[in-house]
Amino acid sequence: MKTLLALTCFACIVNVNTSFAQDVIAKNDTHSPLYDYSERHLNHMDTIPGFNEQDSKLKISGTIYYNDGVTPAKDVIVYVYQPNADGDFKTHKTTSGKKYIEHRAWVKTNADGEYTIYTFIPGAPYVPLTYPRKRGMKQILPVIKVPGKPEYDFDAFIFDDDPAISDRCRKKLERMDYQGMLTLRKEGDLYVAEKNIVLEDQHPAHTVVASL
Repeated sequence: MKTLLALTCFACIVNVNTSFAQDVIAKNDTHSPLYDYSERHLNHMDTIPGFNEQDSKLKISGTIYYNDGVTPAKDVIVYVYQPNADGDFKTHKTTSGKKYIEHRAWVKTNADGEYTIYTFIPGAPYVPLTYPRKRGMKQILPVIKVPGKPEYDFDAFIFDDDPAISDRCRKKLERMDYQGMLTLRKEGDLYVAEKNIVLEDQHPAHTVVASL
């Protein structure tokens, strides 16, 4: 869906800029960074590194449902990664030389399918191959893992008040039944967005796990 969004809205200067992140992953590992939580204790809440230093703090929370849209989905892992406040994917290296994106987090839904992520509103990345260079839309990129099934990319979280999303593009996204739009409200010094997610109807995970 991320690639489709980029193609659909390129003329509208809307771009899901995953290429740099995918390059980092492809050159350093053979599996999705979703699985890098191995030594973490997952629960239904997590905080992006650097949250406390950000000006535009953001809380994203909601309920994940099975594809019937009614039954809460327990133990679903949601991995999110995003650019920094300048729109760049900031990376670090582990002691083994593997690169990873700094601003990332993992949550695992509770018995009621609930999750909460504390993060910040990222900066807008530059649209590739544009001159003069133009900014695209602000975006947070989620990956979903249902127990016993392969992970998949969910629609990028984008922001309803983002001026980079033109009226033309917005109409196209509505026709696509795009699920990643966030509508923000302000609570004190925190922006808040509710994002409920209905899972895709996936086949059992006896096939090769898809890469990010």
